[in-house]
Amino acid sequence: MTEIEKAPEKTRRRWPAWVALGAFGLLAILGGATWLAQDKLMGQLTALPNAMPTNSDRPEIAPETAPKARTILLLGSDKRADGSVAGERSDTMMVARVAADRKSVSVISIPRDSWVEVPGHGDAKINAAFAFGGPALAVQTVENLSGVRIDHVAVIDWEGFKQLTDALGGVTVKIPKTVYDPYRKKTWEAGTHLLDGEDTLTYVRQRAGLPGGDLDRVKRQQNVIRELVSETLTRGTLANPVTVYQVLDSVTSNLEVDDGWSASDMRSLAYSLRSLRKDEIYFPTIPVRGTGMVGSQSVVHLDPVEAQSMWKAFKKDDVAAWITAQKRGLDKTVR
Repeated sequence: MTEIEKAPEKTRRRWPAWVALGAFGLLAILGGATWLAQDKLMGQLTALPNAMPTNSDRPEIAPETAPKARTILLLGSDKRADGSVAGERSDTMMVARVAADRKSVSVISIPRDSWVEVPGHGDAKINAAFAFGGPALAVQTVENLSGVRIDHVAVIDWEGFKQLTDALGGVTVKIPKTVYDPYRKKTWEAGTHLLDGEDTLTYVRQRAGLPGGDLDRVKRQQNVIRELVSETLTRGTLANPVTVYQVLDSVTSNLEVDDGWSASDMRSLAYSLRSLRKDEIYFPTIPVRGTGMVGSQSVVHLDPVEAQSMWKAFKKDDVAAWITAQKRGLDKTVR
């Protein structure tokens, strides 16, 4: 980790889980790559069989935006030694919505400790759905919670996040107050820092020692994603074919998507976002009432009334207006 004197000015804007969202912004760059490179990179994607739910009561596609909008559940998780994700709890959960007119992307963060109903398992932390039933149950849980139809699911391994950060030359974060991570015995000094992939991963996974716990952890993740995407979309990054290839390689080699999502569909979606600007991507967090305890578990209690209004705006591709009305935009700095 290297201290620098001044961080680049932060602008609010667009990524994916949260690394997965970065994947779709980055895949848009494929429009300028050679077809040979495209085939090699897209061929690295791993297809997840049975990743979508089959229950008959799934939400209908919102008529206001059908059929062009796309909603993707993004999950971040550590793989097992055998390369599988079975039995793992998702560290990160985000719902990304590509607007029907392709003029915005909204990325809703759902804290991993959110106390919700997991179909077939009763009330539990939302990240347990992935452990209980893999991506399909995670999708069903989010659909039941939100009333939003999920089109695709993507799972990214944390190793991809580290590689992505290093390929971009690190990420700049501003820490307003010194904090200590007791789990990793790491002190984060107040100030502006340039972090490599390993340090960034440590930074975004902290929750112990942060005043808001899991909620502050989500803010850290959103903030870093915003910076990574901002760096990716700079003229210097996109003009360097070596950097572009390294970035795409780090994402596609660590990304798993449902087997119903073809490479050609992903390319088309990515290409349709080629004109998206940084200030057209929004990072709200699902509204919460606060934190508490359920038995021995520390949980996040959601606010169902406020959340309902957010999901309604989400389905209408109108999250920007909801953020403005509710004053729920992402802070420029986090702890």
